[in-house]
Amino acid sequence: MNKTLLLIICDFLLLNLLALTRWDAPISAPVPEQNKPLSMDRNATPAATQNQDLVDVMKLSLQDEQSRRDALAQQLAQTTQTLAQTTQTLQTSQQTAAQLEAQKTALAANLETTQQTAAQIQQQLRQQVEAAQQDAGISKERLAQLQRDLETREADLARANTQVTDLKQSQTQLQQQNKDLTVAVAVAQQENTTLQQTTTTLKTQVEAERQERIKAQSNVTQLAQGVTQVAGNTATLTQEIRDNRPINANTLFNEYLANNINVRFDTARPGLFGSSQKTVDLRTILVSDGKDTYALFHTDDTPLALSYPGADMSRIVITLSHGAYTATATQAHFLSIDPRILAILVTADQAKSLGVKVYMTTFDPFKFPDAVLISIGGSKYEETPFKLDPTQPGFVRMKVSFFSSKRGDIAISKTGELLGIMVNKDYCALVNNFLPTKTIKTGDDTSAQGIGGIINALVSRVQALPLRLQ
Repeated sequence: MNKTLLLIICDFLLLNLLALTRWDAPISAPVPEQNKPLSMDRNATPAATQNQDLVDVMKLSLQDEQSRRDALAQQLAQTTQTLAQTTQTLQTSQQTAAQLEAQKTALAANLETTQQTAAQIQQQLRQQVEAAQQDAGISKERLAQLQRDLETREADLARANTQVTDLKQSQTQLQQQNKDLTVAVAVAQQENTTLQQTTTTLKTQVEAERQERIKAQSNVTQLAQGVTQVAGNTATLTQEIRDNRPINANTLFNEYLANNINVRFDTARPGLFGSSQKTVDLRTILVSDGKDTYALFHTDDTPLALSYPGADMSRIVITLSHGAYTATATQAHFLSIDPRILAILVTADQAKSLGVKVYMTTFDPFKFPDAVLISIGGSKYEETPFKLDPTQPGFVRMKVSFFSSKRGDIAISKTGELLGIMVNKDYCALVNNFLPTKTIKTGDDTSAQGIGGIINALVSRVQALPLRLQ
């Protein structure tokens, strides 16, 4: 039983005893029931009034108890609410602690990633220094090779000059012999005339007929020699006319469309969540310097774009196709003329099997002042003049419209030969050799070549060019 309720009952019983007890009346012996008078005491409190007082007291006690119970219920509700708020605050604190722990873990991971990135950048810087040292060595080797080529050409020129001098001397001797023969013929004619005067008329007629036959035979021989010489001169003149007649731009573009091939680049580069695959399809022509054959591209059109920082590649597969024939290239060169020009090596058997025209590099790029620019995919072309830049002998400046030309366009000379490739929207690099500055071997595993470092070194070379050529 509740202690409070027990106290209330005890209080109630005590008050009831106090109310019902008459402290002023004497205690008398009990009167038997039959001896009690039938009259009623007027001073006595009626039973109904006493019961009403008791009920009122009980009501007051119950009201007090109800008030206290309500207060206790209110305190219990407040305590419950406070406990709920405390529990919610504790849960929020636990969530905040978990978030702080997660942030701590993320910061630790970021710190480790940053340290790894710093180590990679340091490694790339070392590779750039090594690549720069290698470029310096290659430049020295190229200078020595150019010096040797110059000496060889000077020797060939000296031999040619000697041969020309010998030919001139031979020609002078032949002219002198011709004059001697002419004098001898004149003397013989004079002797024949003397003999004719001393012989009979018959002998004179026979001799005259013989001389006429000799002259006729000589004329026939000279005529045959003249015809042969005229035929040779005609063939030479025809070839010179063809070489000096510019080819129509429509003809050059139609020829390009008929002889371009498809080249596919399949590459993969490592990443944090696995390797990233990329496939690019391009169209271009085959070009030769008389020795080797290549397919030319601007690096920005390929997955090997020169951008910093360079990304290492774990796989580079280059496929050449035309019609039903398909072949795989083994090497890709960044040319020393401009590292933004990528040359894909094509073997002689592959070029023959592809069955397209191989364009030759031009020996006289300035024979005609105009050229035909053809987009890399062959979607458009434009005939445009170009000018020399005295400060950049390996480049020419194209005068093109603002929206027509872009880097990577192929420039075809009006002789039908390759002039060069656009390295930006204004300048065309003259491609007259395929000397590489860097070479990449293609295949399913190219991780060991350090392609990212190679690209970074080439980016530095491009950034060192004058601004108008970048």
